Order: sequence, then structure tokens, then C-alpha cells
Amino acid sequence: MRAAYIEATQNLVVRETSIPQPGPDQVRVRVDYVGICGSDLHYYFTGANGAFVVREPLIPGHELSGRVDDDPLGVWECGRPVTVHPATFGTPLPEIIDEPHLWPGGAYLGSASTTPHTQGALAEYILVERDMIRPLPESLPVRRAVLAEPLAVALHGIAQAGGVAGARVLVTGAGPIGLLAVAAAAAAGASSICATDVLPGPLARASALGADTVINVAADEVPESAYDIVLECSGVAPSISSALRAVRARGTVVQVGMVPNENRPLNIAPFISKEVRWVGTFRFKDEIDRAVALLDSHPSIERVITHEVSAESIEEAFQIARDSEQSGKVIVSMWPEGG
Repeated sequence: MRAAYIEATQNLVVRETSIPQPGPDQVRVRVDYVGICGSDLHYYFTGANGAFVVREPLIPGHELSGRVDDDPLGVWECGRPVTVHPATFGTPLPEIIDEPHLWPGGAYLGSASTTPHTQGALAEYILVERDMIRPLPESLPVRRAVLAEPLAVALHGIAQAGGVAGARVLVTGAGPIGLLAVAAAAAAGASSICATDVLPGPLARASALGADTVINVAADEVPESAYDIVLECSGVAPSISSALRAVRARGTVVQVGMVPNENRPLNIAPFISKEVRWVGTFRFKDEIDRAVALLDSHPSIERVITHEVSAESIEEAFQIARDSEQSGKVIVSMWPEGG
């Protein structure tokens, strides 16, 4: 089979490797689509995602959909459309026994956080643990299902906020996760949704996905104390400070966007004076099941996909995904049978 390996900074090599053989607790999936995530971009363009450095050839990709190719126990029939929960949970801790995504020692597909690295989905086939398989409803296309993992991230952020039904919601940063947060908030019954960004392309996409208003923060200020809930999806220090100003007294800010593990200047005075509830969110627990159902019931969410690139031009997919003015979610269509 063919697989794409990041071997060094901006060095992506497609090469032949053996087709993996599943053990009794594993399932082999034939990959149809892979979404390009921000962590994939960091690994490719800088050789690291935060503290996780590419130290050996890494197959990136943790957003995927495809079809069951081999299940040794015969639980899943060959050809069954599926997506995959990309996490392997670590060592349980009694104080967070119901939050397995926070347990130490876990792994994630396409990640350099482990040694050896946890290989990902930019390959013709991938082996996953049986409990990672998520079957798709018959009415959900495999292409749309590639959004299940990033949509689950947005849904976990909304869960951390305690829900958004009837709330005035601000989404800061209209990249792929921000766009999916807009779509998820709209589906969850937010009374109004405003999205911010510094580029017109992402803002236009946010409007198409359900934002009632948009603000280009390169030119205009965000209203102060005007929102019940802020989903901060950019991870940029000025945007975080703006989120704390924009939320109302006793409102909630959820930090969805990842930030570098280093000191950054922030204005937290509004956080103190308004008694803001400011919470973090990391990946997700089981929201991928809700994401599958939401993608099935809301086909319009597929609009977040702006580009589909063949695996034959895989480096082009990374270049397009890096251009946030041009692209929303970029997906890679994997090699066809015999191709």
C-alpha cells in the first residue's frame, strides 16, 4: 500500500509499505478521505506541533472516513462505511474517571506525542482498535463523515460551555474549527451567532454556515460585554483578550483554539472584574457519536469543505490548507482501487 510520511520539515514522501494485518481486537479500514488539520500543518511546515517533534517518519492525519476492509471477528462486514475515534485512552485516574480524554499516557492517530510515533490515516489502509470504529448511518455519505472528528471538537467546546441554546454566542476565529463551531451552535439553538476573523474569506464562509453577523477585527471592534458565551477558536493572544472583553458579566469563555506552550501577553482584567467563567477544552470524549448524527441530519455542514485534493497531489493539499483566506476545510481523497 501507499502511505505519506513526513520525514522532515516540508518533506513529505509517498512510498510503498506493507499492508497491515489486524489482530483479533483490531479492524483494518480502507481510507477514503482524510481531513488536513492544524496539527498536520504544524508537523509538515515546522516539524513539530507544540512540544511534539517529528523524530521519525510520521504518517499524519486523524480526521478520516472510509470502509471496513478486514475484521478478523466478523463483527463489521467488509465495505461497511465508518469513521474513527482517533484516540487511544491512557491510564485511568480516579479523580477524572469519566474524562478518559484527559487521562495521561494516551495516544492520537497521526501524532508525534508518542515514541514510536502513532501513525495516522494518510495511507490506503489503517489499523484501529475495535472500539475506535464508528459505523455511519446509511444516509450519511462517507465524504461528509470525514468532518466527524473536527465537529466533535466543536461539540465538546459547546458542552464545556454548558450548552448554547438561547444564548448570544461569539465565535472568535473562523478557521475550520471556528466554522464548525458556528454550524454546531446554530444547530444547538443559539439565539444569535457572531463570528470574527481578520480575513474576508473565512467570514464569508461563517455567514454561509449560520453566523448572523460577522466582524472583521482587522478593521472593527467587537462589542464589549455583549455575548453570553464566547467560543475562542483562534488561539491568538489578542483574540483571547478580546473574548474576555466581549463576554458579559458572569458569562463563559471556552478556549477551543490551541495555544503555544509559552508565555503570551493577555489582558485578564475583564476576567476578574466580570467574574467570567473561563474554561479549557481538549479534543473530545465521546462527542464524535453526536457529530455523526449531526452530520447526518444537517447536510449543509459539508459546506465547510472548500477543497478536495487527490492524494496524488498531497503536498498541494497542505499548501492550500495553509492559506486560510482561500480555504476552509481541505480534504484528501485517497487512492482509488488499483490507482
